[in-house]
Amino acid sequence: MKREELEHVLRAASRIVNQRDFLVVGSAAILASFDDEVLPPEASRSDEADLAPFDDVDGEKSLQIEGSLGQGSRFHDAFGYYADGVSFTTAVAPDGWEDRLVVFGPPGAEPGRGLCLEPHDLAAAKLAAGRTKDYEFVAALVEAGLINAETLLERVARLPGGRVPPAYLRRARTWVESRSTW
Repeated sequence: MKREELEHVLRAASRIVNQRDFLVVGSAAILASFDDEVLPPEASRSDEADLAPFDDVDGEKSLQIEGSLGQGSRFHDAFGYYADGVSFTTAVAPDGWEDRLVVFGPPGAEPGRGLCLEPHDLAAAKLAAGRTKDYEFVAALVEAGLINAETLLERVARLPGGRVPPAYLRRARTWVESRSTW
């Protein structure tokens, strides 16, 4: 996904559910911190934006986003990218993530705005998910010098243990430690 595409998705989602702010938790969150030209291909190859609407107690807003902008929707067919309507519990982020959110609010996203995970928080959340594509995403960011391995290790240590399987936490820690010489 590119910044312009995230702007479009936020603009559309905002109009659909009549609200301004969305938490962006997936790989598209990196777009709030870095321009398209700086990102390695592995960090922008996803064609989706995971959006969690604020004040969505019953999940209705997420369902509206999913139905209107989700995978296989007319929006997806027309533009080649889409939005997943998700909840705040979809991603597991390091303690304190709320205080480090990065605002993505360029004019092209109006009336929408994304509150995006900070790059190290995003990388830790990706490692907690434990999928190969997530490890590739994080490796590309570290190799490009966009995130720092030491800070990432600290954020991995701050992942909520009760929500991440211990084996995933150990694997993430070992993986980052083995790459700390990058």
